[in-house]
This record gives sequence, structure tokens and C-alpha cells, in this order.
Amino acid sequence: MAVLSTKYLGFDLNSPLVVSSNPLCRELDNIKRMEDAGAGAIVLPSLFEEQVILQENASSSQQSKEAILPPALQHLPDLEGYNSGADGYLMHIYEAKKAVDIPVIASLNGTSTGNWVSYARLLASAGADAMELNIYYLPTSIDTLGTEIEERFVRLVREIKANVPIPVAVKLGPQFSSIPNIAAQLSNAGADALVMFNRFYQPDFDLDTETVVPSLNLSDSTELRLRLRWIAILYGQIQSDMAITGGVHTGEDAIKALLAGASAVMMASALLKQGISHIEQVRAEMTQWLDAHGYASVADAKGRMSQQNTAAPAAFERANYIEELQSYAKKA
Repeated sequence: MAVLSTKYLGFDLNSPLVVSSNPLCRELDNIKRMEDAGAGAIVLPSLFEEQVILQENASSSQQSKEAILPPALQHLPDLEGYNSGADGYLMHIYEAKKAVDIPVIASLNGTSTGNWVSYARLLASAGADAMELNIYYLPTSIDTLGTEIEERFVRLVREIKANVPIPVAVKLGPQFSSIPNIAAQLSNAGADALVMFNRFYQPDFDLDTETVVPSLNLSDSTELRLRLRWIAILYGQIQSDMAITGGVHTGEDAIKALLAGASAVMMASALLKQGISHIEQVRAEMTQWLDAHGYASVADAKGRMSQQNTAAPAAFERANYIEELQSYAKKA
């Protein structure tokens, strides 16, 4: 039977299936069930930079959010119902570490340094095995240069890595003019892993009230293709581990991620739809495929369909676009 163990962020995981940050990870009982079902690691729900700033600056005078937060961060809603706040997050890390033996990864959602870096130290002290930096920044000014945004990301990673003793993964989106270049910059800045890609939720318009409203659609397997393409292109070009997040719902999806070159395969939407026990099903499907195709381990399959190892590397570039157009022309 094929061995599912893999190495990610320097840890020996029992499987490449990692539960990504999602509401299920708020409960200790759920985290235990994830371990029992065969998850290799779990990522806790994010702690937001705004929560840290509010807690550190709140006073007995009950200052308003607007008085405490800088203008760029004042748009966020009340976060009290999201999780237990900064102190509660530290306790959740501590309790999760006592509850399971698999790695527990803290998730930090922010864009600045300074106090954020000092708080990253506390997360490590609370027992987090690693950190995932969820850099969620949306530029809205026409004066903001793309290079400024990239420099901000790289500076944040460099500062965090210089101040914490644990591995750091960076979760980033696909909206860069040169994904290979920013990936290389982050890797050179010390990122131990790159998690691709973040799903930036898009607001919707309510036509009855003429207001902007939140909108969340869970992923499906079609979203995997973008991730496969870039993991396959980057495999062998950067030193950091790579993980796929977004679109992994089946054992076949997970195998594709490994063949592209991913070290870890993250799941959230699939568990929200199918339940935590779905991890067992995905593990079984992965093992069945590896056995049927003569792979003794995940390591043997990793990167076998990356751009550097495929017989048709142009399939990841413009040739794929042109071929798709031709295939539809033939059907017409």
C-alpha cells in the first residue's frame, strides 16, 4: 500500500491533506476529529491585524473603533463574534496543541509590521508549530504602484521570519503581474512555504436595498486548474515548499496537486460541504490511485507532471490557450 506521508514546513506529516483555515477549526472536538480522520495538519481560523490593534489600544474610556484604527482598517465590521479576540486566540492555540499530535498552524491576516511582528512572537510562544501569513490587501488608489505592494509583502515576510523561531508559510492571491517573480521574492525573503491561491471573496449588490452585501460561494473542483498551472510552473524554480488551496474536493484533485508539485493539499470547502469524515474518503481515493499506478509513496508522485518534468512544457503556456480555441472551432 502506498505511503501517504509527506514533508511540509519541515514537519513529517502522516498525509499531505491539511485542513485549511475555516470555521470548523474553531472547535477542539472538530480538530480532534480531523486528526482521527487522517489530516496531516490543521490551520486555525485567522487572527486579524485589526483585532490586535483594537485590543492593544482599547482603554477604559471605551474609544471607538474609528479613534483607534488607522483609516485603512476602519472599514471592518465588529469582530467580537468572529472569535475570542487576540487573547482568546492564544488560548485556542495552546488548547489545540494539547488536544492533538499533528502540527497546529496559526493564521495571521494582516499587511503591516511593527506591533504585528511582536504579536507573531506571542503566537509562537503559545505553541503554534508554524504560521500562515494570510496577506489580504486590496489596493484601491490609482497612485499605488504594483511594486509598492510587492515590497510590502516581502518586507512583512522578512520581518516576521527575523522575529519568530517557527516556520512561516505565505498565503497569496493570483493577482500579480509576474507570479514567478513574487514567488521567488517571497522565497528569498525566507518564506518556508507558499500557499496558492487565496480566494478573495467578492461583494455583491442587493438591488432591492441598493447596498453592497457580502457574498460567499464555496469552491468546487474547477477552481483547481489555476492552482495546478502555477504550482507546476514554479516546481523546481523556488526553494520554498508549495501547497495548493482552493478546489481540492476529491482524491483525484489531491493527486493532481501532488503531480503538479505540491507538498501539501489543503481542504476547507469540501469539509464544509461533506463533513470532516470526508478526509477519510479522500485518503482512500489517493491510496487507491497511487497503488493502481505503481507509486509507492507521495514522494514518488510529487512533481511528475510539473513543467520541468512533462514531455510538453508548452502546455502550461500560450499553446494551451491556442489549442483550446482550436478544439472549439472544430466542434462548430
